[in-house]
Amino acid sequence: MSNLIEFLEKLGQNSQLRNVTGLELQAALSQAGIESSVHAALAGADRHSLETQAGAATNVCCLIHAAEDDSEGDASVPAPSVRHAA
Repeated sequence: MSNLIEFLEKLGQNSQLRNVTGLELQAALSQAGIESSVHAALAGADRHSLETQAGAATNVCCLIHAAEDDSEGDASVPAPSVRHAA
């Protein structure tokens, strides 16, 4: 399946390859050594079949929890003192 992942990465990075259809897509898949069952899934935009064949879990989310806004400052922490050089 690493061939499939590599091909999908290449597909996403290459604007010309991303827009190919039909015979051009089939040729690119064959050249990359992708199994024929994946050809049909890609040609038909069958997301479920691709997930299954790639062994990917469905409903994957990537989130970044933002830090709390501390713009008002914390009353328990004294403000840093500033010294000016003479």
